[in-house]
Amino acid sequence: MKSLETLIGRFSGKRILVIGDIMLDRFIWGNVSRISPEAPVPVVNVEREAVYPGGAANAARNLVPFAGEVHMMGRVGADRDGFTLKEILQKGGIDSTGVQRTDCETITKTRIIASKQQVVRFDREKIVPISADVVNLAKQYLLERAHQLDGLIISDYGKGFVTQELIDELIPVARAAGLVITVDPNPNNPLNWRGVTSVKPNRVEAFREAGVPDSLWQSQGDPLQDEMLLRVGQILLDKWETQMVQITLGEHGMILFERDRSPHHIPTVAREVFDVSGAGDTAIALFTLALTAGASPVEAAEVSNYASGVVVGKHGTATLNPQELLDSIQMAQDRSKMGRFA
Repeated sequence: MKSLETLIGRFSGKRILVIGDIMLDRFIWGNVSRISPEAPVPVVNVEREAVYPGGAANAARNLVPFAGEVHMMGRVGADRDGFTLKEILQKGGIDSTGVQRTDCETITKTRIIASKQQVVRFDREKIVPISADVVNLAKQYLLERAHQLDGLIISDYGKGFVTQELIDELIPVARAAGLVITVDPNPNNPLNWRGVTSVKPNRVEAFREAGVPDSLWQSQGDPLQDEMLLRVGQILLDKWETQMVQITLGEHGMILFERDRSPHHIPTVAREVFDVSGAGDTAIALFTLALTAGASPVEAAEVSNYASGVVVGKHGTATLNPQELLDSIQMAQDRSKMGRFA
């Protein structure tokens, strides 16, 4: 446990930049007491509202309680939601200097929640790829700051900001600066991630990228005995020429592939699951931060797994703090009487 406390203590000196599709998450809570006379739908009496940074900005939000500096690169519209989103980032301890205001519409997702159940979600979004000017400004931003950073997270939600042109310009800059570079990919936006440190697809994304039917996955039994899953991991290591591939397996945890090492399976530690939204953001954030702090890949994957296990036990796109992470690991180790950080 002492070594884990030491590792987490090093997080506060790290500086991470998150790049990706930024969104505004709006939540409206209320209660339902009747059905509308106008249509067979519930009438929600609104009790409170809140807005949070969503999409790639949620990964940045997960870093704030741990890291020394958190920076955000992306785009918002020149509209009211764009102003609100940049203001929330700044007030939340995230440097939004790298967030460009363009003529696109700010992506906004509004969720109506009644009696702890999501009644409906409505989205405002128009997917428009970024222009060459946006790419050039992004590259200039990174050139000026790369030497002041420790890690870079690319969080692709498939909304147009992360393009092949953008990453082809940014990855060489980040590599030249010696940054840890991790990617949370989007299956609808297949890109060449050659040269990054790690890519974290989920199982469906991984099989699709490897050109293997997902139906061949053995959903029962030990993932380390699943020959097709092991084949997929090796295919992706070779395809992306990356150091690591981390495949999340839902309730089966995650499996880590490294070059010249045996795959490592990490079972899930979640005790209760209320909401899985945003868990992937938590995983990539803590995995990256742990790598920059000197953790081995297996240790970093285990830390991210513990962190994800905490946030899925909360409602909404939640975050956690260092004490919650420590408590989660301690409880898991108390149950097993063993652990990597004991």
